[in-house]
Amino acid sequence: MNAADIGRRPAGEPDLPFLFELYSATRAAELAVTPWNAAQKRAFLVMQFQAQLAGYRSAFPQGTHEIVTLSGLPAGRLYLARLPDCLRILDITVAPDLRNGGIGSAVIREILADAERLFTPVTIYVESFNPSLSLFQRLGFRVASQESFQLYLEHAPALPAGRPAAV
Repeated sequence: MNAADIGRRPAGEPDLPFLFELYSATRAAELAVTPWNAAQKRAFLVMQFQAQLAGYRSAFPQGTHEIVTLSGLPAGRLYLARLPDCLRILDITVAPDLRNGGIGSAVIREILADAERLFTPVTIYVESFNPSLSLFQRLGFRVASQESFQLYLEHAPALPAGRPAAV
């Protein structure tokens, strides 16, 4: 895989089946231990998927919902909010069969480069047990705060040459 093969584009109505399957994959382990039948699991997933979409749109109306692509094909999703004080990654998910191939790293590095140009931090909430935590730490994110198992990570922009650090 070449980083040039990774792209992003706005998510649209035709992407909903892919986005639903991707969302479902994120809940597979959790649902595997429930006593529900397949129809109950699907109904739950549909309800939760729709609630997530509505929740992000309501809480972050300025946010973007994008499809991460690999060679033009859907490979993941990105919800990103450009807030006055930071770029907030609301969610980034790569399809399970494409994980650990550098797609997520490439997308996050692109966001970090945008943040450097804007001289603003990048933030994200991650559960302490989420395997992606190590990726964010490798990319320079630090724990800014913690509440229970929720970690608020921040990547501060580098100081421009000649700019003194805040006291």
